[in-house]
Amino acid sequence: MWFLIVLLVIILIIAFKSIKIVKQAEVYIIERLGKYHKTADAGLTIIIPFFDHVRSVVSLKQQTMDIPPQGVITKDNVTITIDTVVFYKVTDPAKAVYEIQSLRKGIEYLAITTIRDIVGKMDLDETFSSRDMINDKLRVILDEATDQWGCKVDRVEIKDITPPADIRDAMEKQMNAERNKRAAILQAEGDRQSAITIAEGQKEAAILAAEAERESRIRRATGEAEAIKMVAEAKAQEVELVYSAMKKANPNETLVQLKSLEALKEVANGQANKVFIPFDATKALGSLGAITEVIKNKNSK
Repeated sequence: MWFLIVLLVIILIIAFKSIKIVKQAEVYIIERLGKYHKTADAGLTIIIPFFDHVRSVVSLKQQTMDIPPQGVITKDNVTITIDTVVFYKVTDPAKAVYEIQSLRKGIEYLAITTIRDIVGKMDLDETFSSRDMINDKLRVILDEATDQWGCKVDRVEIKDITPPADIRDAMEKQMNAERNKRAAILQAEGDRQSAITIAEGQKEAAILAAEAERESRIRRATGEAEAIKMVAEAKAQEVELVYSAMKKANPNETLVQLKSLEALKEVANGQANKVFIPFDATKALGSLGAITEVIKNKNSK
């Protein structure tokens, strides 16, 4: 009876040791007599007790690893602290177990040395403006180096770059100076544009005023010319009427001369300093002088 119980217990122990259930996204590295035997995928796996044993359980999930913040000296001799995270995935579980003592430690040390090598060839300002380039270089170098360990590095991200306190203060002052400079430039550009706009407006206003004055003078001159023309036409009509009337009346020479004398009288009563006597009027005056002499001679006789 005791024998059967002991046998049953031994069978249960053997069954427990023989049957392994592998979870999803994991694999078992199975060794037989101390030597690699197989890689057990997800599901039910049977092994031989006392001959086979599980060396390691390897996850096939995407894994992340924070690299401790590292002090790195840049090309211009400034010590900065860089915090990095690595995203990797095991592609060959057997290599990840047998090719390196600790995969995570290997990735960490390799990332630290690579960061120091890359950043050590760059200036401080370049490290802040070239994060994507640093990330890409790190990923390529780590992926090539870890390929022999059955690992693929998918991404490398720099979480933070921290310069010394005095450098941060200097950078903040520089940024403030740059902001003030840009603000002053924008203000000056705005004032310049405003002055140009005002000057252009004044220029256009002056041009419009000059054109309006010119148009006004032209219209005024045109009106005066029209008025003069109308007056001249009226005078011409009057002269024409007088001439026609005199022509119809058929005046003799004596009447014409008397009318000329009347005209001279009117002219002499004017405000002019000089009086121009027409040639015909002088003839009339001469005739009058002759008549006066004849009358005087008759009276003396």
